[in-house]
Amino acid sequence: MNAMKHLTRDDLYSLEKYAQQRIQMRAQVLEHKKNRHVEIGPHATLYFEDRLTMHYQIQEMLRVERVYEAEGIQDELNAYNPMIPDGTNLKATFMLEYPDETERRVALAGLKGVEHRVWIKVQGHAPVWAIADEDLERENDEKTSSVHFLRFEFTAPMIAAAQQGGALSVGIDHAAYQHTVEPLPVAVRAALVADFD
Repeated sequence: MNAMKHLTRDDLYSLEKYAQQRIQMRAQVLEHKKNRHVEIGPHATLYFEDRLTMHYQIQEMLRVERVYEAEGIQDELNAYNPMIPDGTNLKATFMLEYPDETERRVALAGLKGVEHRVWIKVQGHAPVWAIADEDLERENDEKTSSVHFLRFEFTAPMIAAAQQGGALSVGIDHAAYQHTVEPLPVAVRAALVADFD
């Protein structure tokens, strides 16, 4: 199993070079992301991350913040490299999306702990529950956050079953929010299973 390599400074474009590459890279990443997100019900979405999505994210952060010093670049690498899958897991940004601010505030108060109630299931196996926010706590006494970072850790038999064509499904099992997507579309399944290579 070849885990996706972490990004290093050698993988990154200089600010000048990125300015020349940005439109092309953005188009590539948008196309790549088409099969890497799953809407779970009306207000929750998983955006599955990988080396390419994190490369783009780092380049954008360096561009916006005008970072060109080694220490600042390393800080961005340290922040985003943990979101690259390492062969036995899937990693995702989990977004709770409520356009209306008042509705969002009420919903997030009622969804405390939801980040721990997200699951992915390989056909024939038990659900894999999310390990949430390993970098920092995003929930407080009043509410959960609208953004979480999740890791789903799979066993070798689960990975083998997925690679042999087993269907994938995802869902959220929280008292205030219960939705399932079963099975995932074929193109999405294929994109996620590739993260195990």
